Amino acid sequence: MLKGLAITPPILGRITIGKVVENHGKRLPQKDDQFTITSQLQTREGWLRHPLDEALRSEQEGKLRRIPIRLLFNDPDLNLRAEYALFDRQTARPLCVGDGEQCKRRTREGMETLPCPAPDACPLAQGGACKPYGRLNVLIGDDDPLGSFIFRTTGFNSIRTLAARLAYFKAVSGNRLACLPLELRLRGKSTRQSRGTPIFYVDITLREGWTLEDTLSEAQRLDQEREATGFDQKALDRAAKAGFANGAFEDSAEESADVVEEFYPDAPVHLPGGTDANAPVTLADKLQARSQQSGKAEATDKAESPAPTTDDSQQPAARQAKRA
Repeated sequence: MLKGLAITPPILGRITIGKVVENHGKRLPQKDDQFTITSQLQTREGWLRHPLDEALRSEQEGKLRRIPIRLLFNDPDLNLRAEYALFDRQTARPLCVGDGEQCKRRTREGMETLPCPAPDACPLAQGGACKPYGRLNVLIGDDDPLGSFIFRTTGFNSIRTLAARLAYFKAVSGNRLACLPLELRLRGKSTRQSRGTPIFYVDITLREGWTLEDTLSEAQRLDQEREATGFDQKALDRAAKAGFANGAFEDSAEESADVVEEFYPDAPVHLPGGTDANAPVTLADKLQARSQQSGKAEATDKAESPAPTTDDSQQPAARQAKRA
């Protein structure tokens, strides 16, 4: 296995609640009040919709706000990975990823493990450059038992709600999270900050028309059926955990460009070039250069501080004037 390459679940498509549109020559994210299921193909007009999108949309009068799903793993942290992430908009590479305690940061010296104070207390996170970033993998349909659809979000409401639901469903099902028939649901709420404008976030609930007892019974039945056929869920979870740990950053270079465009539009843009040939061209270089410049400034201030003058230091100049 290649070291440094995160092995992630195979992706069949994407689940979004918005899209990127062009406005006055700029490509900016635009929110939506419904789900869209896309394939992994895109044109100049945007991502091509997956056939499942139309099938599910026709059952809900055109507005896709519920998606029947199952989960790949029993471990909630494998289904939903969330951390604080900082991307460099110029290179679209992940620069720093942390969990509030430790972070992995890309520097000139290579990958370093450093303390992570979270965005509120981190100098690198100024201007909204660093924010929570979550990825949820779910199964839709029965065509591919190991191929998933990925939902990406930087919303606190979605990440917090999804994390809570996964932990609770794992507990009540007796660690049969991957066997539960569930539903991805779009919810809305208003806050004082939003000034009455609805904020949409994603939740995981019981399927429409199902009770908790029905859901748990189905999970137990499916778990017994899988065990009888030799399906090893524990081994699958172990393999996934090892794959995620194989790389420092989960998103590839191609995926990172789309992530930055959709979720980090306000992050600082670092343009290459300039008058100085040695000018830093990436955020990592600029941060390191700033640190070095502050150290040089202190040294310069000490060097340029006026030295005490005495009569002896002025005598050579006076003698020269007298001789002239």
